[in-house]
Amino acid sequence: DVQLVESGGGSVQTGGSLRLSCTASVAIGNMAWFRQIPGKEREGVMALDSSGRRGHANFVMGRFTISEDCAKNILYLQMNSLQPVDTATYWCAASTKRVVVSPLTREEYNYWGQGTQVTVS
Repeated sequence: DVQLVESGGGSVQTGGSLRLSCTASVAIGNMAWFRQIPGKEREGVMALDSSGRRGHANFVMGRFTISEDCAKNILYLQMNSLQPVDTATYWCAASTKRVVVSPLTREEYNYWGQGTQVTVS
């Protein structure tokens, strides 16, 4: 079984930055960050597949960066220029599929972390 543990959430002022981390219990190639704004559906933020390809939602607009430390099985989400609309619970997700067709679609992922809250005010 794959365990994912997020950290790094918190409160920040508008324009500030946060870095989320997701530590996986095993090496896994297809991972992504999702978020859920209160009252809305969970949505994909950024994804990184086993080939190193990245995907991102339009709202990222160059503000966020996804990266990984393969040696430590850690996935990062660096978020800059945060806005109040970015306030949400953020989840790390992992897929054991050999190929992820839609990397920002939640149904592609079969393992999820517990979520971490990000509040921008």
